[in-house]
Amino acid sequence: MTSAPHKPARYGAFSLLRGGLNRQSHWTPILNEPDAPERHYDVVIIGGGGHGLATAHYLAANHGITRVCVIERGWIGGGNTGRNTTVIRSNYFFPQSAALYDLSLGLYEGLSKALDYNIMFSQRGMWMLAHDRHGMEMLHRSANAMLLNGVDAELHDGAGVRARIPGLNPNPRFPILGGLLQPRGGTARHDAVAWAYARAASRAGVHILQKTAVTGLRQQGGRITAVETSRGTISCDRVVVAVAGHSSEVAAMAGLSLPIQSFALQAFVSEPVKPCLDTVLLSPATGVYLSQSDKGELVIGAGLDLFISYAQRGSLPVMEQAAAGVIELFPQFSRLRFLRQWAGICDVVHDSSPILDESAIAGLHFNCGWGTGGFKAIPAGGWLTAHHVATGRAHPIAQPFGFGRFTSGAMIDEAAASGIAH
Repeated sequence: MTSAPHKPARYGAFSLLRGGLNRQSHWTPILNEPDAPERHYDVVIIGGGGHGLATAHYLAANHGITRVCVIERGWIGGGNTGRNTTVIRSNYFFPQSAALYDLSLGLYEGLSKALDYNIMFSQRGMWMLAHDRHGMEMLHRSANAMLLNGVDAELHDGAGVRARIPGLNPNPRFPILGGLLQPRGGTARHDAVAWAYARAASRAGVHILQKTAVTGLRQQGGRITAVETSRGTISCDRVVVAVAGHSSEVAAMAGLSLPIQSFALQAFVSEPVKPCLDTVLLSPATGVYLSQSDKGELVIGAGLDLFISYAQRGSLPVMEQAAAGVIELFPQFSRLRFLRQWAGICDVVHDSSPILDESAIAGLHFNCGWGTGGFKAIPAGGWLTAHHVATGRAHPIAQPFGFGRFTSGAMIDEAAASGIAH
């Protein structure tokens, strides 16, 4: 039986004063973490990142399923959810992708209120630049596609871009001929998103097990029956795998092979400076994208390290290439120093679109293959996966992203949508 949802202490001046008198010992744990898992759950979710926690929340909030356990090998927000550049956008080309990512953007717009947790969502706009006539042609096509798909889009010429983004290099090697702006795009605090979903799921009674490794999957008669973990075997009716770059490893435990390759994707943060960049900027020609954090740091993203790897380290050549791209756009940043660097592991599918489906093993669901777009898709990924698990049917928005497309050939090739090297 799932334990009752716990009630966190209210935060306020009186609670802080009372805590000062009793060594802050009155606070109740935020996460619903039992000392030992129960023997059976309706749903076990492997992966305590954004997609796993969002799935747990929407199972409880939308479908009333609370006998749920989330298993995380590390700690909440310590995986890919905390290893990205926090960009949120829905400027995709194909209608299937536009529906998916715009659902996510719409959910992000109300997420702080819905979860009662400030995720620091900032709709500062997202720009994609064009540096040659081929790039401009692609921006024209993208703008038309976005507007036809009901997504906000503005196409500007080079002068328009410079008027909206002061400080761009006046004599760049790669001329800026124009830019495509999605005004509703922006950023959010990545670990706040994870904690918001974790807290909301815990309030509903979902169990969260951190520092718990999954060691095997049990099946009988073509149906998933249990998950083997470092804290014992947990039987269940359904399993959701939402482990980003390690999806192939978990699938192999069930004897499945996924059409996925995993790569490292690096990001960097500079030392903080005064506010100077009030938008998100992507430059395909220089292979870099950047924004400025609320603390003043430049948050810089690069292309994939184009060799298969599970190492979350990255490499110096990519860092050098990203720095060159930033200086090409803004020469005045050349004296800034990198403060820190990290890499997340991206699970890339051949058509650069995700997989949201139940596998050939009944009850075993996958939410994976997001490549470089996992963070922006967290609310939609959780919403759609919860719908499939609860109802037994894929949501119409998720249907094009099922396993069936690899046999039917109905691929959704969004390789150009990210604008960086895949």
